[in-house]
Amino acid sequence: MTARFDGGDMTTDAGGLLLRQVEAQCRIVSRFAQCFTDHRKADQIEHTLESLIAQRVYGLALGYEDLNDHDQLRSDPMMALLAGKPDPKGEDRRRASDRGKACAGKSTLNRLELTAAQVKPEEKYKKIVMHEAAIDDLLIDIFLEAHTEVPAQIVLDLDDTDDPVHGNQENRFFHGYYREYCYLPLYVFCGEHLLCARLRPSNIDSAAGALEEVQRIVARIRGRWPEVRIVLRGDSGFCRDRIMSWCEANKVDFVFGLAKNKRLNRIIGGELHRAKQEFEGTGKRSCVRRFHISDKEELVSRAARRGQGRASGEGRQSALCGDLHPRPRDGGTCLL
Repeated sequence: MTARFDGGDMTTDAGGLLLRQVEAQCRIVSRFAQCFTDHRKADQIEHTLESLIAQRVYGLALGYEDLNDHDQLRSDPMMALLAGKPDPKGEDRRRASDRGKACAGKSTLNRLELTAAQVKPEEKYKKIVMHEAAIDDLLIDIFLEAHTEVPAQIVLDLDDTDDPVHGNQENRFFHGYYREYCYLPLYVFCGEHLLCARLRPSNIDSAAGALEEVQRIVARIRGRWPEVRIVLRGDSGFCRDRIMSWCEANKVDFVFGLAKNKRLNRIIGGELHRAKQEFEGTGKRSCVRRFHISDKEELVSRAARRGQGRASGEGRQSALCGDLHPRPRDGGTCLL
């Protein structure tokens, strides 16, 4: 009889095998790896570009966000299997100190993420270049390929959110709304499909760079689906004349939230008062009513529309919509 207490090779990340089966059919990770150029000498490396990309992507999918996690994951046979290593135990590594560690460590992955756009001749370590435009196109292509038929309409959602930082990272700023030091990344979704993720500092307007991303996305979508109707949707942070003017000129419908202003306050004063009374009576945030602002109602003048909003154009279904909600911090009300 033999008693052992080492447990053998065990893992709590067996769900990664399901992700590997998805990858076998969709080839998303391998296509993602093609968006990089590897300037390393092939005869002097042990970790291929695709294995590095796979290790990082599967690590993120399994909840290992920090590169430091890979100092332990490099010894995990499951991670080696996901990364496509022929020897999951790492017993065939060149250096004796690396044997038993089939995957790359944090330093190698760090070089993967920090390579400049142009590799200098004297550069020794950071030699894997990311092609940002290729990755941008890949996200949209995956979305387009997911449809067997051309939809009659798609809705592109603009959104930004906080990405908290906990050190002295470059371009970290304190954000007054989120009340923390953070980045303010921009996202564009269509349903469950991510079309754009752009990291930005937080000392900017929510709409900064949004028009350029929308122009790029719409152009690529219409290159494949020229007749599809496109609706752009966002909160009041994206209600900017520059964006709406472009939408009108390019036959893109839009629905944006509209922040309060003096003119709207006068028009909807009764609803605002009732919203405040309801909040003070119940302490709960609730929607009172929704407004549709069109050119026939003439609630937004030509002079006041700059930075405030847009009336509905003839034959188009563009709109400014708002909900009355109690403000959670001071008990007042706001039009979102």
